[in-house]
Amino acid sequence: MSGGEQKPKRYYVGVDVGTGSVRAALVDQSGVLLAFADHPIEKWEPQFNHHEQSSEDIWAACCVVTKKVVQGIDLNQIRGLGFDATCSLVVLDKQFHPLPVNHEGDSRRNVIMWLDHRAVSQVNRINETKHSVLQYVGGVMSVEMQAPKLLWLKENLRETCWDKAGHFFDLPDFLSWKATGVTARSLCSLVCKWTYSAEKGWDDSFWKMVGLEDFVADNYNKIGNQVLPPGASLGNGLTPEAARDLGLLPGIAVAASLIDAHAGGLGVIGADVRGHGLVCEGQPVTSRLAVICGTSSCHMGISKDPIFVPGVWGPYFSAMVPGFWLNEGGQSITGKLIDHMVQGHAAFPELQAKATARCQSVYAYLNSHLDLIKKAQPVGFLTVDLHVWPDFHGNRSPLADLTLKGMVTGLTLSQDLDDLAILYLATVQAIALGTRFIIEAMEAAGHSISTLFLCGGLSKNPLFVQMHADITGMPVVLSQEVESVLVGAAILGACASGDFASVQEAMAKMSKVGKVVFPRQQDKKYYDKKYQVFLKLVEHQMEYLAIMNDD
Repeated sequence: MSGGEQKPKRYYVGVDVGTGSVRAALVDQSGVLLAFADHPIEKWEPQFNHHEQSSEDIWAACCVVTKKVVQGIDLNQIRGLGFDATCSLVVLDKQFHPLPVNHEGDSRRNVIMWLDHRAVSQVNRINETKHSVLQYVGGVMSVEMQAPKLLWLKENLRETCWDKAGHFFDLPDFLSWKATGVTARSLCSLVCKWTYSAEKGWDDSFWKMVGLEDFVADNYNKIGNQVLPPGASLGNGLTPEAARDLGLLPGIAVAASLIDAHAGGLGVIGADVRGHGLVCEGQPVTSRLAVICGTSSCHMGISKDPIFVPGVWGPYFSAMVPGFWLNEGGQSITGKLIDHMVQGHAAFPELQAKATARCQSVYAYLNSHLDLIKKAQPVGFLTVDLHVWPDFHGNRSPLADLTLKGMVTGLTLSQDLDDLAILYLATVQAIALGTRFIIEAMEAAGHSISTLFLCGGLSKNPLFVQMHADITGMPVVLSQEVESVLVGAAILGACASGDFASVQEAMAKMSKVGKVVFPRQQDKKYYDKKYQVFLKLVEHQMEYLAIMNDD
């Protein structure tokens, strides 16, 4: 072999805990995904808007998928392990055993999921304080953040949960603790979901004002008083017990974690875009918006200086890319909304049967059916008189109003497959129009965005991608590796191993452009009109509310 001995390959494992499953990947030092596995996780909904999981079930699934992706690999070549997860709340007692987050007293169900909306009364009271920390969450705290959920536990499960609790973890931090025995928290979780400040730390006055002064008295021991940046190496790496569980060697570097959407942002936003004819090639990385779209969608924009965007979370310093401020817009349900609309339609059984017969997913079948019925016109024009407002689970950004409801206008008596396909298209368009609404709010506050970088499950749907390009008028960049969230988690492991000097270096080396989808400029006028209608829908909803509430 010329040039001496070839260096042995270096591998990293990324583990991603989503809403319904745990996924893992083996990734090499150039960001190529070599093995993938997934495993479902349990979810409970004991009553409306109460969503729960089990941390033991989640960890068991992490072990199953990690063992699968490292099969047949020399374990000595695996250099680092990174975790990302949804920002769900894990509750453990002082001995690290699960505590119930439910009235039934079922301690197996010890996780309040990110999309749980039980703490509406608590978040309303927190927002009424107008405390200064709220300016870092767009002015209004979301019911999906941790403070209202903690207050709910204190007020509703005092004896069975609150008084016995020793540790409240964000799920990504629970995973890194389980792997290393280190209770240090990631800056990402604490800054984005717990009101921690990268510069000033915890604000005692906030916790006292909202009725959670217990944490101050305890020096924040239960929620984290040692904080590390994402990608920092934790303790002595993987413990012998965790190594056995995961099928890895003890001592492998384990990184401080990220929230799942932030891992997706990390996996796409730093890609080398040269040679693709993109305007962002000559622009700073701050011109890029990462959109991570799965069950919900998150819109990640970074800036050199803090930008305060009403209704958009942040600015959070160093919460995703070190040294940059992060703003995070979001739509609480996107993939879940598309499923809801399609599966609830009278023609769904027919769609399922036809898709199965063709060995296609229902969405691939719907996309081809739309192409069939569009005739000579562009496919998007099929919704000229059907419009959807997509906030069936409230609005996260930019209105930050969880009381908003979904709307559909333009329905007929038709219940056939054509009707279902057009309703599906209108729903996808509504989600893309919501993205445009978020981008306009970010730009009005000072962001300058020219290119979208999409990843997550919905980015595999070509209709979803094209509609985002057409409706925002911006090119959409898709990664070479569709599993960008897992690449982001692996990037953390690579940083913890010391193989890269910085997160930015790892991002540039490990994320690559796959495909670029450009907007159809000739359709711009149509989508501008659709956007006008979109904004009218919410305006009208507010008017209806005012009429009904008028004495």
